[in-house]
Amino acid sequence: MPIDYKETKEPIYYTGNKYGYSARKVVEDFELSYNVGTAVSYLLRAGKKEGNPAEQDIQKAINHLHFELDKLYGKSETRTGGLAE
Repeated sequence: MPIDYKETKEPIYYTGNKYGYSARKVVEDFELSYNVGTAVSYLLRAGKKEGNPAEQDIQKAINHLHFELDKLYGKSETRTGGLAE
């Protein structure tokens, strides 16, 4: 039986405390690309998800921004840790 996605609540670490904006809605509203949207989501949750230190989420965001730059500059995925030359 499939899971009803409408009944699945978004994790609290993706929702802001003051205004209650969700990362998904921010990404959707700004019409961000996959990589930029994923980076923003990681930055918004940095330090909030149990078991994920802020540094880990920030590094994941940086990785996705590098992926986006690679796409923009037409670089292939030939790197193992840094930007492809």
